[in-house]
Formats: sequence, C-alpha cells, structure tokens
Amino acid sequence: MNTTELILQEIQSVMSKLDKTRLNEIAAILQNGKRIFVTGEGRSGFMAKSFAMRLMHLGANAYVVGETITPSIEAGDVLIAVSGSGKTQSVIWTAEKAKAASCEVVVVTTNPDSALASHASLLAVVPAATKYRNENEPPSIQPLGSLFDQSIHIMFDAICLIYSKLKQVDHEQAFQRHSNLE
Repeated sequence: MNTTELILQEIQSVMSKLDKTRLNEIAAILQNGKRIFVTGEGRSGFMAKSFAMRLMHLGANAYVVGETITPSIEAGDVLIAVSGSGKTQSVIWTAEKAKAASCEVVVVTTNPDSALASHASLLAVVPAATKYRNENEPPSIQPLGSLFDQSIHIMFDAICLIYSKLKQVDHEQAFQRHSNLE
C-alpha cells in the first residue's frame, strides 16, 4: 500500500467513527444562529477558517476570531471552537467568553474530557491522532495533528452540505458569493 492509500485509510477510519447525528445537529445550530464565529490555532485554525469561508459562500454571516474586521460576539451567535487536544488556551478563553455572552459553543476536539469540551453547548468528538499521541488516540503514520486536521476538513465540508440543504442554497447561489477579485 502506498503512502496516499495509507493516509486515506486513516481518514476513513476516523470518519467511520464520527457520530453522524452531530453533523446534523451542528448544521441546525448554524442555521438558527444569528452569526457564526470560528476559532482555532495552527492548522486546526486554518481548517476553521476554510469552514468560515465556505459558510460565507452559503450565505452565512461568518467571521474568524482575531481578524481585524471581526465584530464583537453577542447572544444568539454561534462559536465553533477547534482544538485537537482541547488544551489550546486561546481557544478555551474564547469559548469561555462566548459562553458568558450567551452564545452556542460548538467544540470540535478529540478529547471529550478537555477544558475546552467543558464549555461546549454541543461537543463533536473527532477520534483522530493529534500531536500529543495520548493513549486515547489512534495511531497515525502522519506527523503531529495532520490526521485530525484532515478529518475535520472533511467533517466541516459534510456539515456545509447539510447546511446548504437546510438553507436551500445551491451551487449557483454559492458561486455568486465566491470572490471575483482574483
């Protein structure tokens, strides 16, 4: 088996263990939220940013925490907080603030017992390897948190498909919101 096949096999293993009902629940929370904010650090943060971008294409008011044009979060908004380990302090602080502001907090992590998970309105556990490689994580041939990041990218795209159906947004409508300055 070549390297690509091994990576795909690892991703398939993680995806087969995801709680699929969570994807529908997250899409429903997003649909009912006033605005959507995402936060995460490193590559997990990049996956969160790509999720926010696709949500914007689907008509959501989506923002990335920490960007200069991101407004203050308010009651009725939704925060998607991403950290494989659930230990990333800046993500935990953001989740705490969002919860205090009466926002829905969707936590995406491998660790249901983490500090981040304790702030979740809804918890999505992604059973993938992170950089910490603790005893609860599956083995991976890939370095650091690559398997977690790849898996959440696919999970976020699946949520976007569900969300697009709920919002009745098709490809053409999404394409109209795609950048035309490139």
